Amino acid sequence: MRTIKGPAIFLAQFAGDAAPFNSLDSIGKWAAGLGCTVRCRQTNHEGEFVDWCHDALDWADGVVANPAAWTHYSWAIRDAVELFTVPFVEVHLSNVDEREKWRRFSVLEGLSAARFVGLGPEGYRKALEFLVQGDGGS
Repeated sequence: MRTIKGPAIFLAQFAGDAAPFNSLDSIGKWAAGLGCTVRCRQTNHEGEFVDWCHDALDWADGVVANPAAWTHYSWAIRDAVELFTVPFVEVHLSNVDEREKWRRFSVLEGLSAARFVGLGPEGYRKALEFLVQGDGGS
């Protein structure tokens, strides 16, 4: 088992997103149950998301991110994610691979150690488990 002291969890949230659970509280509880701590952040500002990626370079043991719609067009986020030397795990609540054709393209393709799509909030738990179990390499 790989020790994960502090993965970063970045969530994009756009107006109209359903919030079936308190994501930040739930993720913190799941992390504690796995013996790690997380820093969770949520934004709907692309530049802030990129800044967080740059900040995580200094401290994160792994990164879990749900870049939402930015997945399909934000080359700035791709550039930021490319800098990670720790495992990066991509999460999407819905199954973007089975949605509209334009959602099937990802500028992040090839950068993630794992991808969890269509699992709803459970995708975040699976991403944390992936990192803690050492499946993320490094």
